[in-house]
Amino acid sequence: MKPMNTQEPLTAGDFTAADEPFALFEAWFADAQASEPNDPHAMALATVDEEGLPDVRMVLLNARDARGFTFFTNTGSSKGQELVAHPKAAAVFHWKSLRRQIRVRGPVEQVSDAEADAYFATRPRLSQIGAWASKQSTPLEGRFALETAIAKVTAQYALGSVPRPPHWTGFRIRPVQIEFWHDRPFRLHDRIVFRREGEGLSWTKTRLYP
Repeated sequence: MKPMNTQEPLTAGDFTAADEPFALFEAWFADAQASEPNDPHAMALATVDEEGLPDVRMVLLNARDARGFTFFTNTGSSKGQELVAHPKAAAVFHWKSLRRQIRVRGPVEQVSDAEADAYFATRPRLSQIGAWASKQSTPLEGRFALETAIAKVTAQYALGSVPRPPHWTGFRIRPVQIEFWHDRPFRLHDRIVFRREGEGLSWTKTRLYP
């Protein structure tokens, strides 16, 4: 993942002194990469369906930069359809080893075809084949049906590279709110939230009660 273009890194101890969130995210993410036993880039992603009912699942953060936080998925999946219909989302990073979490909220946009192609090319070949074979979020009559679909795609692309499926792309959360939460004794936690009215505008910082 490409790190965000940030100022000097901040440490956890001085996080309440930060005046913008991206450098602080980088500092905490680096700590998580060193301490989390599995998937420090995992995040809970929340969307809403056509009835406004919230939906949440774990996904992996695949890229990050000054524009926001990017993940990739099948646009035919539940989250893909929900994001296309209602392009807003929230995400939470929770690192138990550090007793910290980061909450992100904002509008969502699809990445360019060039960005999606570039990331798809970095995926393991079997993951590329799986992106073609899986009709994500739709009913599966049995494991054999999935294995058969994988075998067919494997044979189809036996030679050469596997192209990106047209239904597989990335979504970027462009944050307007980022909250940092650090566990403290007796549930008297530290909470700092950064907000802005839109991209390119200044962040305001507020300390919250636990």
